[in-house]
Amino acid sequence: MRRTNANRETSHQGSKYNRSLIITVTLNPAVDQNISADQLVFEDRAYILDSFESAGGRGINASRVIHSFGGKTLAVAFSGGESGPQFDQLLRSYGFQSEFVPMKNAIRRNLSITDKHGLSVKLNERGPRLEPAEVAAVEQAIVKRLPKAKWLMLCGSVPPGIPDQFYSNLIAAAKQHGVSTLLDTDSDPLTLSIEAGPTVVTPNQPEAERLLGRALLTRSHFVEAAQRIRDMGAETVVLSLGSRGAVGCTANRVFEAVPPRVDAVCPIGAGDAMAAAFTWAMSKGKAFYDALRWGVAAGTASAMLPGISFANLEQTKEMYKRVTVKPVV
Repeated sequence: MRRTNANRETSHQGSKYNRSLIITVTLNPAVDQNISADQLVFEDRAYILDSFESAGGRGINASRVIHSFGGKTLAVAFSGGESGPQFDQLLRSYGFQSEFVPMKNAIRRNLSITDKHGLSVKLNERGPRLEPAEVAAVEQAIVKRLPKAKWLMLCGSVPPGIPDQFYSNLIAAAKQHGVSTLLDTDSDPLTLSIEAGPTVVTPNQPEAERLLGRALLTRSHFVEAAQRIRDMGAETVVLSLGSRGAVGCTANRVFEAVPPRVDAVCPIGAGDAMAAAFTWAMSKGKAFYDALRWGVAAGTASAMLPGISFANLEQTKEMYKRVTVKPVV
């Protein structure tokens, strides 16, 4: 039996514009060990300055940002094994709704190390293999929540046992309920799910390079890549470029969002913050280019914080003032 602290609501297609819930999906969650060190160097000792554990995964990170912005979010995630109770407790401590779908094997444990100079290393386990019954259970848990959702965020890697077309099935189900979708994944699940027509897809530069099979080096490459990815089936594209901001592509326009130069302390999780803030802004009815600006502002502000931390709404507002957005095409 699933454990949940969320309530079900009856489906009603005509009320979709009155909905406010943003559902995030994390199929491969983790307990993250986060370490801050004085330096990261080869063949020399380093000293740990701080260490803490958190509930990890792209979707969970997105829910943390949305919740801190005052948005309504529900995080759906697997949980199980020896690390399951700790993960459950960590996730509940964030204060937003969550639904845990039990699995037999233990969720993964990841390690992130950052130093005070902005260098970082992230080591992720691949995640446990899931049984067909577990896959069916999480799909059911997500689909039954769609009638009260405005956005569905499909975030992160797909663990062994999850079919590559799993995200595609959820995109199709979301469309039936009038729910917008954001796709934030990699490799085969990204390639196959774009064809299902998500509302927006948000690859970072390495993910886009793998998807297109080519290096992206220049501004013109980024613009062309966003257009090509949209041609693959997505309604809109947000190509995340780290410290260089993002390129956004709609049916009619291409926009470039450029952040100010800042001292990045820890870029890990900045892309999750960008996707979350973009979705939050879109759920508020803001224009695509303005949502792009909010996303880049949140990602940039988060990268300036130590460890894996996420900018709150006030910090993002200050950065928003410094982000410029202009049409490219």
